[in-house]
Amino acid sequence: MSERLRILFVSAEVAPFAKVGGLADVAGALPKALAALGHDVRVIMPRYGRIDEAKYAIAPVLEEYPVPVESRSEKAALKSATIGQGVPAYMVESDKYFAREAIYGYPDDGERFIFFCRAALEAARALDWPPDIVHCNDWHTAIIPNWLKTIYDGDHFFARTASVFTIHNLAYQGIFDPRILAVAGLGSTGFLQPQLGVGGGQVDLMSQGILYADALNTVSETYAREILTPGFGEGLDSVLRYRKGRLFGILNGIDHEQYNPATDPNIAQRYDVSTLDKKVENRLALQKECGLKADAEIPLIGVVSRLADQKGFDLLEPIIDPLMTELGVQFVLLGTGDQHYHEVFRRMAEKYPTKASVFLTFDAALAQRIYAGCDMFLMPSRFEPCGLGQLIALRYGAIPIVRSTGGLADTVDEIQPGGEAGNGFAFTNYNPYALLVAIVRAVETFKHKDVWRRLMKRAMEADFSWGRSAKKYVELYRKALEWRLES
Repeated sequence: MSERLRILFVSAEVAPFAKVGGLADVAGALPKALAALGHDVRVIMPRYGRIDEAKYAIAPVLEEYPVPVESRSEKAALKSATIGQGVPAYMVESDKYFAREAIYGYPDDGERFIFFCRAALEAARALDWPPDIVHCNDWHTAIIPNWLKTIYDGDHFFARTASVFTIHNLAYQGIFDPRILAVAGLGSTGFLQPQLGVGGGQVDLMSQGILYADALNTVSETYAREILTPGFGEGLDSVLRYRKGRLFGILNGIDHEQYNPATDPNIAQRYDVSTLDKKVENRLALQKECGLKADAEIPLIGVVSRLADQKGFDLLEPIIDPLMTELGVQFVLLGTGDQHYHEVFRRMAEKYPTKASVFLTFDAALAQRIYAGCDMFLMPSRFEPCGLGQLIALRYGAIPIVRSTGGLADTVDEIQPGGEAGNGFAFTNYNPYALLVAIVRAVETFKHKDVWRRLMKRAMEADFSWGRSAKKYVELYRKALEWRLES
């Protein structure tokens, strides 16, 4: 087995080209860290209509190559840009499937992403670049591990290719009508395994990555344990328990070059752990930008999030009034999502115009200013596979207030009496009172400036860069190859 691995990283979204959630951040950062370890990594994604070719210097690679779909062959083109220091980011182009503004949300999403998966494998063949590892991510690419054991079984080109499947969020599974079997070129005997509780008259694509991958992982150690239980398994816990010997947890990282308060061009005043006093300038600037009283003594709580029940906003809703009237805090929120929460936070801003500022939109630069300007960062999630917000907040010295679940439990440690250990505030019970108590603890600690400064320093010194996690992925790749060659 060669030391240098060929890794084809397959993802429906990749930052900076197209992003809906944290999957794009991982797909834009992990390959760079793998390349830095000396591996030959190539990313592949769809070429969506929203992607600006001029902005990213996207160039043609293959003008046309065939992609099998059902009993016919369709055409795709392949283009390429780069991420980091020369990591190729291939883009599958098809006007029929991808020349659209949005990434998801179309009636034919099943067909679109099955076409993409087949096009990704056939692109490797057309480039004469047989990968050692095909790294698949979430339901959009989950059919690939199945194919490598079924319709590509015996294909000499992929004879030594192993698959790794990463579950970023088990709640989104890709469930479609059984007709998708024909699109995938599979009969039911090569797809469903009803004895494991998968099926029910519909096709669950996520299950295929779980069942067929040579190795699989999710994005934190705690979430890897949680999803083996009915409470977190989203109906697939029995399948996951069946494969638990091949299931691992590897914590996500963040790109320390992108998220660096010492070099961030979006913030009012750059700073680092040795110049913490400068952070207050970002807080005062954010308060002014948001129409709040510019006062360094008022605790400022920030939120940057998708607005959904999963993120714990059903806990926040009933405590908004005591939070705003009794704790003496300010509140800034940036995010979009469920219309219900749009209305909840719109009413909050109207009721407390001098204390709360709400931006129901997506604005990457404003997000950076919130991380740099707030004192505390709120993430009371019901479940959280990893979470990137708390990692970015720690990097910027904004102290997380989180529910201890999934990746939040793995990255945020409760501050200890005396303030000599810990990097945030955590609660366990999923109820509004527990959240309010955690916020009260944070506000009371904020009054002790020496303790708070040490807390900020520990937060900023924590290393959640991709380097450590990338080494764990390489270990997982090598296990997958061993298991593949043994099978």
